[in-house]
Amino acid sequence: MTIMKKRNIAAGTPQLCGVSTDSILESISDGVFTVDGEWRITSFNRAAEEITGIARDEAMGRRCSDVFRTSMCEGQCALRRTIETGAAIVNRTGFIVDASGRRIPVSVSTALLRDGDGNVVGGAETFRDLTLIEELRRGLSGGVEIGDIVSRSAAMRRVLDVLPRIADSDSTILIEGETGTGKELVARALHDLGPRRRGPFVAVNCGALPDTLLESELFGYVAGAFTGANRDKPGRFAMAERGTLFLDEIGEVSPALQVRLLRVLQEKSYEPLGGTRTRRADVRVVTATNRDLAALVEEGKFRQDLYYRIKVVKIDLPPLRKRREDIPLLVERFVASFNAAQGKRVEGVSPDVLAVLMAHDYPGNVRELQHAIEHAFVLCHEGRIELAHLPVEMVPRPSAGPRRRKMRETVEAAEAQAVREALERNGNNCSAAAKALGIHKTTLFRTLKRLGIALPDRAGRSRRSRRA
Repeated sequence: MTIMKKRNIAAGTPQLCGVSTDSILESISDGVFTVDGEWRITSFNRAAEEITGIARDEAMGRRCSDVFRTSMCEGQCALRRTIETGAAIVNRTGFIVDASGRRIPVSVSTALLRDGDGNVVGGAETFRDLTLIEELRRGLSGGVEIGDIVSRSAAMRRVLDVLPRIADSDSTILIEGETGTGKELVARALHDLGPRRRGPFVAVNCGALPDTLLESELFGYVAGAFTGANRDKPGRFAMAERGTLFLDEIGEVSPALQVRLLRVLQEKSYEPLGGTRTRRADVRVVTATNRDLAALVEEGKFRQDLYYRIKVVKIDLPPLRKRREDIPLLVERFVASFNAAQGKRVEGVSPDVLAVLMAHDYPGNVRELQHAIEHAFVLCHEGRIELAHLPVEMVPRPSAGPRRRKMRETVEAAEAQAVREALERNGNNCSAAAKALGIHKTTLFRTLKRLGIALPDRAGRSRRSRRA
């Protein structure tokens, strides 16, 4: 880990542009620490305390291997290699063990430290908590999850796979998707995965306020700006300082306010209503809309320059009808959530209910599915959710034979897709695929037979899987 020779700092803390080095280290969201030539910790910043759960006073003076108990300490220390070879290490992954004994995945970077004469006096190491990213990659019944987002569909997985990389940048993001697809959840995930995660996340629905109110809501105002403005009021840009500002329904903003937003994004500054002093905006902006902004630009209803400013990175969220394989995962998530909130023990949904839910078109997307399960919880007190517990408009009439066949076919198609994807991700290894799907290997074989899925005759499979 980090080596730094002890120095006499009685003359005072080193300064950089009038700011102490300690202050800079305290403001960094990554963990930073140093040790002396005997590997005893001599500095330990605030982020290091938060990630490890170990107080600075407890860490100071102890050997770093006793504090961190990392996988690198057990093998090859990244910083020791840097000091021996002179080569910096960037983003090497491993893990540390926190105060409670929990393994925390981290990314480690190292560099040499030199004195004024160029002599090596030690090294510096930073470590970043990768817990959220690892949760993103973790399989859940053949899917992935991050925060409140859960999916096994290929379309959503492509979105989730790039989120960590997008989150690391400070570029403006545009999220497009139909109402109810989870745009705010994605915005929160970007915030939680990024370097601003310890700052505030502030959301504003631009379509819910008229221009006059929205402008003061975003930029704030000073006392005397208008009748009734008796005191200064900070706007959402000020409230989101060093964090993330989420502007939902950006397509509803008027042309006049679009001009002000463009200036803020370009110049990173703004003036409150009635104010004369320009204020800096240290904010990461994420926008979202359920409208086709490119079409609005063509129609002259949205500024082209603002459009290109907010869509530095663009994320398209697929509607639920195009990722039906996610419905069982979402149902499971909602049932668990409502059980916890209402103190019930609903066991899940019946096969008939699942068939109905799989066949529905969901104009309201994930939000509509959530509301359907919430409706069912009002009527269902125990056992499984049945057809009688669903909203009436979702349940087909008994005579609708073609509709029922469509539901069955939809369920089987989604099931087959999930199985094929699990096999593909695991190189047609049936044991690994069954584990990813959360089922027993023999259940997988029966499912393959029922769905008529044939495995390719490839080397490496078990004899049993060949017979299947």
